[in-house]
Amino acid sequence: MAMSTDPDIIEYFPDLYEYGIQDFSAEHEKTRGDIIRRLAIDWWPRYRGSYTSASLDDTLLTESQFTRAAVFHCLSYYILPKLTKHDPEGDRFSEMMKYYKSRYEEEFDLVLKDGVEYDADNDDTIEDSEKETFHMQRLVR
Repeated sequence: MAMSTDPDIIEYFPDLYEYGIQDFSAEHEKTRGDIIRRLAIDWWPRYRGSYTSASLDDTLLTESQFTRAAVFHCLSYYILPKLTKHDPEGDRFSEMMKYYKSRYEEEFDLVLKDGVEYDADNDDTIEDSEKETFHMQRLVR
């Protein structure tokens, strides 16, 4: 299951289908994988301290909280590079890629600061203890 869909992308880039590509399912799946990978590296080692599971189970995440980040990531890393001419002077799409990369970073950081929802006990409810915020100043040993 993808964190974003084509209609989510169209909300931010309404004329996307005018460029000849009509389906971005593969790009959404790649984006999901990238976000899961980043969570496993940046967030999971700090969160798992109180749980015994050695690895992140991505099926326990509330994926909808990553939709905006996924849209921005998908645009900047997978969709817009297909549309740009990669000209040294740049073009509309290369500028959009830069913009959406920065928006992705901002949105991902906001999700971490707000608290990633992870249903650690797999009971289909997110308790306060299962929504761990990411503290930038916390010492991790």
